[in-house]
Amino acid sequence: MSMSTFERILVPTDFSPPSDHALEVAINLARKLGARLVLLHVWSMPYTAYSEGLNWPMDEMERAAKKELDDLHAKTMKVYPATDAILRAGFEASAILEIIDIHAIDLVVMGTHGRRGLPRLLVGSVAERVVRLSPVPVMTVSAGYEKNRVASAP
Repeated sequence: MSMSTFERILVPTDFSPPSDHALEVAINLARKLGARLVLLHVWSMPYTAYSEGLNWPMDEMERAAKKELDDLHAKTMKVYPATDAILRAGFEASAILEIIDIHAIDLVVMGTHGRRGLPRLLVGSVAERVVRLSPVPVMTVSAGYEKNRVASAP
């Protein structure tokens, strides 16, 4: 696959610094390739809600996630107008894989939190699952984001 076939770049975000850094990398890559960016945020109910049967304010949680994604989308469009945004509910890795298929994504650029040991074992790694199961290339951007700030980021 040549680089010129990367026309749609998916950037999953959880609004963390590693995700912000992955977006910076994706913006620079999209500029060079003339590609369209697709921001994706997957929101879900906190895990404790499943086991405790709590009544979580789902509408409020979705509204908050949408507002945060809308804000990031607006900031990103100021520096790279060819950007779309998608909000999904569900499990992160599954939703990312579905969006790759539904939106004909050619490349995924995502941040990693760099969890090691027990936290990684307990939480798992969304990036690792996506890398393993994705039908398209996945570029992971490591958690060492502070060292490499890119001036063009939103």
